[in-house]
Amino acid sequence: MQDYLLYLGAILISMGCGFIAIPAITKFCLKYNIYDQPNGRKIHHQPIPRLGGISFVPGMLLASVIVLFLMSTGIQREIQVSLWSLYFIISLLIIYATGIIDDLVGLNATVKFSIEIAATCILPAANLYISNLYGLFGIYTIPFWIGAPLTILVLVFTCNAINLIDGIDGLSASLTVIALTGFFLCFIEERLFYYCIMIAALIGVLVPYLYYNVFGSAEKRNKIFMGDSGSLSLGFILGFLAVKLCMDTPRAVYNTHRIIWAWSFLAVPCFDVVRVFFFRIMHGRSPFQPDKKHIHHKLMACGLNQHKALVAIITLQLAIIATSFIMVDTISPTVIFIIDVTLYSMVNLAANYFIKQKEAMAETKFDKIG
Repeated sequence: MQDYLLYLGAILISMGCGFIAIPAITKFCLKYNIYDQPNGRKIHHQPIPRLGGISFVPGMLLASVIVLFLMSTGIQREIQVSLWSLYFIISLLIIYATGIIDDLVGLNATVKFSIEIAATCILPAANLYISNLYGLFGIYTIPFWIGAPLTILVLVFTCNAINLIDGIDGLSASLTVIALTGFFLCFIEERLFYYCIMIAALIGVLVPYLYYNVFGSAEKRNKIFMGDSGSLSLGFILGFLAVKLCMDTPRAVYNTHRIIWAWSFLAVPCFDVVRVFFFRIMHGRSPFQPDKKHIHHKLMACGLNQHKALVAIITLQLAIIATSFIMVDTISPTVIFIIDVTLYSMVNLAANYFIKQKEAMAETKFDKIG
């Protein structure tokens, strides 16, 4: 019971930090004209402040430190900082600073990508890497020389997956909250209390952001976007949690569920980025060239507004997690992965069908008018 009170405390402290910080950040952006400008690819039609994500990492760390301090003094539980934790914080701060610089002055994509790789290389150096795939594609234990680069790939990929899917109000933050909740339950089962406190603190600071991002308005001057400082940091944290979950250590109980949850919690943003990258490459374009082919763009092209598209994507993410949960004890990880990809693909194919139908109806109507 005491542990759950600490988790609740972490949520409330970081939530309070967010409700204090985000209005202040919004005023700062309005004063110094730091906006996300609308263009043909973006959904919004008015300039919106874009530094909301600056509040995420400080809010999470401050709440975690306060709760850990209370834990050490009130419950007399010894607090130990592992080398993994130290290296994680260093890597996170590098990613966080990169996002802030990109939001303020802009960074070349190559420079930003290089910094992300350098920052993520720190974790394998602390021996934190994916060491087991638990039967996915028939692969089990993997050596360091494969696990280390795979870990770097996963971390950089999730950084950019959360960043790239941040296209409509509340989407990245909502998918992150869902994933964090899943990881929270997994780490409670693993009795990794420090990770649970960090996750709870991050969930807490996302609540005020979602309030201002989804329900704020440009007219009332209280709407804000997270920017790269937020999306890159969230992506890195989620990638780190997925890697930690996949680690096969002597203290951890061997469980094939780990790899299933690692991808299921992040299915929609990761599957979507892979699909969009393949689409761009197949059409002779750079995989990093922006377009309007993400799942939220497709749903809005079908006629949904932002909030309905948000609900539809959240429902898809929850459906994938539920599907994995139902089958986790009866089917191999590889088969579950294929089913999850198929479920996601079916939604995309359905969206393509409705878009073509809508375009055909529009052409027919135009011909009749002509």
